[in-house]
Amino acid sequence: MRKPKSKSRTQRKQRRVVEVEEISLLNEWIESQKPESGSNPLALPPLPSDAPIGRLPDGTFSRYPGATKFSELPISKKTIDGLKKAHYVSMTEIQRASLPHALCGRDILGAAKTGSGKTLAFVIPVLEKLHRERWGPQDGVGSIIISPTRELAGQLFDVLKAVGKYHNFSAGLLIGGRKDVDTEKERVNELNILVCTPGRLLQHMDETPNFDCSQLQVLVLDEADRILDVGFKKALNAIVSQLPQHRQTLLFSATQTKSVHDLARLSLKDPEYVGVHEKSTTATPSRLQQTAMIVPLEQKLDMLWSFIKAHLNSKILVFLSSCKQVKFVYEAFKKLRPGIPLKCLHGKMKQGKRMVIYSQFCEKRSVLFSTDVASRGLDFNKAVDWVVQVDCPEDVASYIHRVGRTARYQSGGRSVLFLTPSEMKMLEKLQEAKVPIQFIKANTKRLQPVSGLLSALLVQDKDMQDLAKRAFITYIRSIYIQKDKEVFDVMQLPIDEFSASMGLPMTPKLRFLNQKIKGKKKVQIELDSHDEDNADPASGGFSEKDSGGHSEKLDIGDFGEETVGKSELLLAKGSECGSEPKASELESVIPATRVLKKKKLKINIHRPSGKKVVFDEEGNTRPPLARIGDARNVDISSLLDQGKREEYYKKAREDLKQADKEDKLLDRQRRREKRTKEKMKRKKQTAEEKEEDNEDDLSGSEGERIGDRNRKRTKIYFDSDNDDGNAVGKRENLVNTDSISLAEQEALALKLLNSM
Repeated sequence: MRKPKSKSRTQRKQRRVVEVEEISLLNEWIESQKPESGSNPLALPPLPSDAPIGRLPDGTFSRYPGATKFSELPISKKTIDGLKKAHYVSMTEIQRASLPHALCGRDILGAAKTGSGKTLAFVIPVLEKLHRERWGPQDGVGSIIISPTRELAGQLFDVLKAVGKYHNFSAGLLIGGRKDVDTEKERVNELNILVCTPGRLLQHMDETPNFDCSQLQVLVLDEADRILDVGFKKALNAIVSQLPQHRQTLLFSATQTKSVHDLARLSLKDPEYVGVHEKSTTATPSRLQQTAMIVPLEQKLDMLWSFIKAHLNSKILVFLSSCKQVKFVYEAFKKLRPGIPLKCLHGKMKQGKRMVIYSQFCEKRSVLFSTDVASRGLDFNKAVDWVVQVDCPEDVASYIHRVGRTARYQSGGRSVLFLTPSEMKMLEKLQEAKVPIQFIKANTKRLQPVSGLLSALLVQDKDMQDLAKRAFITYIRSIYIQKDKEVFDVMQLPIDEFSASMGLPMTPKLRFLNQKIKGKKKVQIELDSHDEDNADPASGGFSEKDSGGHSEKLDIGDFGEETVGKSELLLAKGSECGSEPKASELESVIPATRVLKKKKLKINIHRPSGKKVVFDEEGNTRPPLARIGDARNVDISSLLDQGKREEYYKKAREDLKQADKEDKLLDRQRRREKRTKEKMKRKKQTAEEKEEDNEDDLSGSEGERIGDRNRKRTKIYFDSDNDDGNAVGKRENLVNTDSISLAEQEALALKLLNSM
């Protein structure tokens, strides 16, 4: 039994020797062919296909800056085998540009279009850094990969497991929304690579005993601009304060930051900025066809419903601004059954359910309503056909991340953006950011109004009505709190019309909006209709004014014949730009769900409240209890005295108690009488039924009395205590036995015996 052990030890020793030799070779290779700081490896010519890789016969090494395949890089055999197993062979532009610098240990600021393969650009350096350092379980945490969302963290963890399959590193996924925190605390100190969200990592730093990151080698921030944003500012500062400054830091995102303040927070040292698509003519993938439509706020749900009905065979990702909006639209459309599976994804859902929804949408054709939680980094296995942005993104970066969920890698995709007339400034900002958008006009003839159906649905379902109210309020609040007031102006929103389009019978109160108006001396808000004097007749009442006060009509393009089929909701060539349907046309298409108020009643906010004033016939004020005193002939002045008032209330309580006793006694008596009547009725009915049965069994000698059956017979009782022996009727009649024959008496006695 000892020989196998000896053989196993020998094999392990040989593997360690081979591993040490490989690491030494990789270090020499990396150092000898290290690219110059600030250089762009993409500018170098690619290696010939038959060129030798690694150490050359003359003792030098092959050049790896400019390599196009993973096998041409100075990386370990275990990593190459993992890449082959996962079917990764050729590198993308961001990988070709960043990997040569990252393998040298330099800090990286990587910016590339969505779907360009940024994940492998930092997973490979993490594995190689720990491999060359011969990192083991006893060394603790060697690398931390931080992601802004749980779904993206789970996706990164899957890629890490696939590529690092043949390495011996231990890795863990630390995300919120799970109940196994105690299990994580027990094992987190044994993990070499942590893939986590900021909140969960900070929780372990604060609560887990002996959690140590002092030996950290590599820190990675995926979607770095989002993590460096205000939402994660406090958490990130607390995390960075507990990390060593001597480390390698890799930042990757589709919209990378160059803020000196942000870079100083992370202690970056001469980072290499890798922006492979900066000189590109577009900021989004070239295979992505992007369109935008002018949709009034009150028609957004109608347009979304019509769009879904026109694309029932597509996989559609719909973005809304708030969780409650996502929930309302999902629940409402699900009840209306458009003919395609519907799903929703938002930050308020439990983690397990979020992962299930994400997996289902990856596999099947459906419509996914989501907030921006699904806008960053997520890679859906099967291509998303359409990205529909119902609500305007908060900035250009958010737009780029949203549309990046389609047209990934070598696949194509399409997107459409709904913009209200007051959000037209966003179009200029997108154009300045090199985002190619074609402007189109919706085919209002094919518009299928859904507002009437929503109104009927909300009347039947009280829960849906409450959900619609919360969705309405959160949308208005989301516009109210936006920083970019050039795009988001809550004062220009047709609030009443929007409320009606959601099926609400009345517009919910917006206290935060009233507080904003309260501080202004003179503000006139049009909440129910457009100002007809300022409307542009050519554009159907909607126009966009520039800073100079001039009105510009939007120049909207069109789709080509190849991109718009007969079943598309969008118009083909020749559609007019920027114009909206006239009021008469809209009235024929969209039925009104309610009559909107044209004027608001102004209420004096300084009026006294909480005091009830009573007037007599002459107009004089009277004390609050005057009417009670008149009804009960009570002296009101006596009630104003504290002692007399208490005495009055005490007497009133006693009177109420006495009245309550009388009411209970009367009620008890009524119920007793009712039970007695019901009992007598049941006995009478039973006697009649038995009488009919007995008469059917009588002999033929009594046949002459058959005609008397139609007459009701009263049950007869004989009182044994009666001295004269006469029958006494205890219900209605007294029967004298002397007046009936002997045969009748025998029949009567027989009936009585049967009844007993």
